[in-house]
Amino acid sequence: MHRLIRFLRPDHLTTRALTAATMASATANGVFYTVSALFFTRVAGLPATTVGLGLTIAGAVGVAGSFGAGRACDRFGARRVLLIATAGQALALLLYTGARETLSFTVIACAAVGLRAVQGTARQTLLAVAFPGPDRVAVRARLRVVTNIFIGLGAVLGGAALIVDSTYAYTTALVAVAVLSGLACLPIRALSTPEAVTLPRRAGEGSPLQDRRYLLVTGLNSLMAMQFGLSNVGLPLWVAFHTEAPTVTVSGLLLLNTVLVALLQVRVARGTDDVVTAARAVALAGVLLALACGLYAGAGWVGAAGAVILLVLAATVQAVAEMRGEAGSWGLAFELADPRRPGAYQGVSQTGYALGAMLAPLVITATAIDHGTVGWAVLAGMFVAAGGLTLLVVTSTPRPSSLVIRPTIAESA
Repeated sequence: MHRLIRFLRPDHLTTRALTAATMASATANGVFYTVSALFFTRVAGLPATTVGLGLTIAGAVGVAGSFGAGRACDRFGARRVLLIATAGQALALLLYTGARETLSFTVIACAAVGLRAVQGTARQTLLAVAFPGPDRVAVRARLRVVTNIFIGLGAVLGGAALIVDSTYAYTTALVAVAVLSGLACLPIRALSTPEAVTLPRRAGEGSPLQDRRYLLVTGLNSLMAMQFGLSNVGLPLWVAFHTEAPTVTVSGLLLLNTVLVALLQVRVARGTDDVVTAARAVALAGVLLALACGLYAGAGWVGAAGAVILLVLAATVQAVAEMRGEAGSWGLAFELADPRRPGAYQGVSQTGYALGAMLAPLVITATAIDHGTVGWAVLAGMFVAAGGLTLLVVTSTPRPSSLVIRPTIAESA
């Protein structure tokens, strides 16, 4: 228990503030993921197709938000942008309770998803500015562990609304989501950081849009990021409609992923602050994801017991790939960036993630779900190619000398 308390309340004041904010927002997300679909369809009375279309449009806004937030962070400071985006998202989540028709739902969804994307870029920028190389990857790994744990806690809390299964319960749950999201503002507001990076920069220097290597790595990472669609979209559909395994297996596999990430993510992330090590980690992740795809495909060819065994093996391999690949992508996003424009670079990096998240449902359903084993093979080839090309791009291009400059922030709060 003492170790858990130290983990959730670290000595480093900036890490402590980010951890506390992550605890609140991740719990809110867990509740939201559990109840939102039923609220939108049963309480708000929106057709499922309308919800899907609105969220797709919102995903596109999230892509733009990720990119634009980077420049805002460089100009106004990452802490300020993170605080405003967090408060704005809390308000948008509260407004969901009044959404009863297509236009209002879509507008609110665009605000909520767009501001969540802004938060992601601002948080990454804050890490890039606040910590030296090894520490920022380690802190990012810590925050991912906290995120997974508290999303699970939020899912348990959201389950209470599912048990009651009433308009009042779902509405109360969404109000709780908004309140929890708003509470994340308190530790962010307490941070003491400079409001902008003030390193001198000559005209034309430091633009990620002119950094071919960074753009290539980001584009390849957007393909790797589609691995999350395997768990969120592909796995439930594959288990339910293409295997003999009981549908409840999906919950067990997601729990397995959460436990593995909580136990191993910090350890697995070690060493990925080095560019070459990070690129090798991404390449290895591509191979492991291909193996997981093969195991998932095999689950569709055997009986119930065999399917469950193969699914557990696949989910375990995928979790290891996810942890190592994510750690590698963090290291590359931080270490390949020009430190004179941390916001702009992290904005581009987060845009890659947003694109991957937006396209993953379409890509995964059009391959694995629609075409079975052949589709899984296509996904496996995509992951291997993306990981291998990442390593090739990183190792074949010399590292610019400008990357040795690192702005830092004060430790005091």
